[in-house]
Amino acid sequence: MNSIELKSRAKINLSIDVLGKREDGYHLVEMIMQTIDLYDIIKIKELCTDDIIIKSNSKDVPLDDSNIVYKAIKLLQGKFNINKGIEVFIQKNIPIAAGMAGGSSNAAAVLVGLNKIWNLNLEQEDLQKIGFLLGADVPYCISGKAAIASGVGEKLTYIKGLPHNVSILVCKPNLFVSTKEVYEGLDLNNIQSRPNNKNLINYLEKEDIESVAKYMVNVLESVTGKRHEEIEDIEEIMMNNNALGSMMSGSGPTVFGLFKNEEDALKGKEDLLKKYEQVYVVKSSEKGVEVNG
Repeated sequence: MNSIELKSRAKINLSIDVLGKREDGYHLVEMIMQTIDLYDIIKIKELCTDDIIIKSNSKDVPLDDSNIVYKAIKLLQGKFNINKGIEVFIQKNIPIAAGMAGGSSNAAAVLVGLNKIWNLNLEQEDLQKIGFLLGADVPYCISGKAAIASGVGEKLTYIKGLPHNVSILVCKPNLFVSTKEVYEGLDLNNIQSRPNNKNLINYLEKEDIESVAKYMVNVLESVTGKRHEEIEDIEEIMMNNNALGSMMSGSGPTVFGLFKNEEDALKGKEDLLKKYEQVYVVKSSEKGVEVNG
């Protein structure tokens, strides 16, 4: 096998709590993540030369060694002493710098794809350990599904996720938010409202989506929301279209809403498209990285 195509899925957060900060600067978190059926297509092929070439349909994707995909290739090459060249084409559908783990998901897809191309025979857990060296979200993006993540995001406990009959309206305003700056802007001693993740997991178990939607909390929204009024605006439009609840994902600026009724979600999409360009109606997914074909 010298080429492979994969789906690389986005995630949303149904909660984010920040519990403290380690001495190395990483924040300790406890958050519920859910993969959704919004994905990039990653095409990987082996080259006759030893070059690493990254291409994309998006002008916002870096094509040099600053791209996490490039780092993923280098990491596997170094670990397994491989000097074969690789070309990766990233067909972007997930909004960039959006709080949806698009970059981490692309890196996850490259690890899964190269594991097959290079016949490394690594198990999912091995790939997740390697993925963690690239970023805290990468292990989760490999597996997908719904999980509660703790530590710096690398400790995963899989849970029952959103049912398929829930429509998820996703909107990314035309802003770029720095995750690092958002975490630095959070006053750990002064967090007003925190999620109760035990309760949220219980509501998910019972498929009580009204309660999930009502009690979702993202502590980072207190930082990003103050800086960008678009977040509140998007949430308001979603709630006016009968969303059960609406919240920012990750460090932002993407906002999502949960809907019982797909027609309401589509109506919300129509209203949002009058002001914002990147708007999607999707469902939850039980998958992370998936090999196409």
